[in-house]
Amino acid sequence: MRSRRPAAPSTPPVRAVPDDAALLAECRARATALLEANLTRHGMRASTANPQAAARAYTAVFARDAAICALGLAVSGDRALERRAHVGLQTLARHQAANGQFPKFVDAERREADFWYLGCIDATLWWLLWLAFVDACRGGGELRARYATQVERGIAWLQAQEHQRFALLQQNEASDWADIMPRSGFVLYTNALWLAVKRAYRLPRAAATRAHFDGLLHPFSAGSHEYRRAKLLAEWAARGAKEQTLYLSFVNFAFAGFEGDVLGNVLAIALGAVTGARADAILDALAAHGVSRPYPSRAVCEPVRERSLLWRPYMARHGQNYAWQYHNGGSWPMIGAFHVLALVERRRHDEARELLRALAHACRTRNWSFPEWLHGRTGAPRGMRGQSWSAAGYLLAEHAVHARRNPLRAAF
Repeated sequence: MRSRRPAAPSTPPVRAVPDDAALLAECRARATALLEANLTRHGMRASTANPQAAARAYTAVFARDAAICALGLAVSGDRALERRAHVGLQTLARHQAANGQFPKFVDAERREADFWYLGCIDATLWWLLWLAFVDACRGGGELRARYATQVERGIAWLQAQEHQRFALLQQNEASDWADIMPRSGFVLYTNALWLAVKRAYRLPRAAATRAHFDGLLHPFSAGSHEYRRAKLLAEWAARGAKEQTLYLSFVNFAFAGFEGDVLGNVLAIALGAVTGARADAILDALAAHGVSRPYPSRAVCEPVRERSLLWRPYMARHGQNYAWQYHNGGSWPMIGAFHVLALVERRRHDEARELLRALAHACRTRNWSFPEWLHGRTGAPRGMRGQSWSAAGYLLAEHAVHARRNPLRAAF
């Protein structure tokens, strides 16, 4: 029985959001307080501790959550938080696998690491970016020197996942942040992070990675491919739909994702993988899709429906990934934060400020619950309360808007 799946009503009208300095100031203060409460000696908990969070492991230190939180801590302007932005690196490093992979999360109390069902590819990427970002903000290389061995092993593990001709990372299905979505093969989100890691650590073949990032994940505008296997993949991907502005969420053999991965596209802009007129066209397309209504920003433009060839039975797990929910169209304040950074990167400052105000309203729902996600049509808060990366994402976005500068591009 699917009683937990709500009907999807029509999208509510966009509410006018006043430029309320008091709202932004309160959101900042509450976000700071939440992060102070959730930051332990082992690292940042994914959400506020309570029995429900403990049952779902949200009290553990997740590599991707803690890394994104560290971005917000490092530019928060709160000296106590800035000094602790690195906390959690050691917890994850202590549980790094012998082959160099970092775990999806560590339950510090049980001293137990989890690497997910099919392996978690983005934990290692985020750990490396976390370290590089904090070092850049502090103006030194202390962390790179301290963790040189772990950095070397993590990079070696990632390079073992890199296709030898395409120079893109390959991954299993459901093995990145959207871990109950059917993305596999060459994934937009993952390879946007990989390009940033390559820049941050001056790794080889960055130009090849960038070229195939465009050629495979946006095959509509790509030129002819010399390598026959690249040509075949691009033809399969482009055949699946009419030409579109957004990058595909993934490309695999005879399959591709046309749902419009919002996080993957805005991260690609915020991290510098996509620039110029194409980046502006993506932001225009996202606005046309209304991905920030009623709150910023939806995970996808169009959900994967149950009748789709891409639907998987596991997407119904916990009743979460039906249309307009969770990874399949829910609105995530964390995604909204990177959306703000993408707008700042393109110097669209008025739009960025407007989105920041909407982000504060999302965080304020249910008496400042800082929800994990909200229903993509109704705006009803869902998931865990007191989500750390919702709070940290707000601080990161606010910093970018006020500084009129994208801190990710400055660091990478």
